[in-house]
Amino acid sequence: MNNAFTQPQVPASLTSRQQELVSAFMRRVYNWMAGGLALTGLVAWWAQGSPTVVNALFNPQTGGPTGLFWILAIGELALVFGLSGMVHRMSASTAGLLFGLYSGLNGLTLSFIFLVYTQSSLVSTFFITAGTFAVVSVWAYTTKKDLSGWGQFLFMGLIGIVIASIVNIFLASPMIYWIVSYVGVGIFVGLTAYDTQWLKHVALSGEMDAETGSKMAVIGALKLYLDFINLFLMLLRILGDRR
Repeated sequence: MNNAFTQPQVPASLTSRQQELVSAFMRRVYNWMAGGLALTGLVAWWAQGSPTVVNALFNPQTGGPTGLFWILAIGELALVFGLSGMVHRMSASTAGLLFGLYSGLNGLTLSFIFLVYTQSSLVSTFFITAGTFAVVSVWAYTTKKDLSGWGQFLFMGLIGIVIASIVNIFLASPMIYWIVSYVGVGIFVGLTAYDTQWLKHVALSGEMDAETGSKMAVIGALKLYLDFINLFLMLLRILGDRR
């Protein structure tokens, strides 16, 4: 979940020093993000191949989530809110450790996708997501268009699809399912662009010391990681072939 919607103000042109600062910061962000995605994928792959883990997370009779699954899901939310809200009070190493812990737990709870969707559709959807994410992120990084006006709209859209998803647990409406899926793709594409430009603004906001820069890189990675994962899940609902 994205919780920072400050307005990014990016200069029309950058000096060579500013470009160096932004490039170095964004490399750290993308490295952390890639590491988190890799850890999530490895844990999910390991979990789906272990009957013990699968049975601990999903009821063998109904296929529904067990109590342990919900405990892990609540733990993930606590980590996201804790890391986002208290990053300034913790060390960079602690922030990195919590991000890694969150990525690993997310791998456990996302392991269900291997049980629901075919491997080929998982692979193809991942590459479609990666391509879409890369194009949008590069565009947001290079564009001179100010994306600050997108913030409140995207936040409201995010809240809307969360509420609709919760309501649809009880209604089980196919129409709501597909509306949420298609709208969700648009929301997370928009958030990818918004967050990328926001991170550019962070890098340009002033000379950060090494500790602060490292912590902000972790927060930036968390934002883009969440955008990527949620975009992947929304596209999987649309493009994925079920077993």
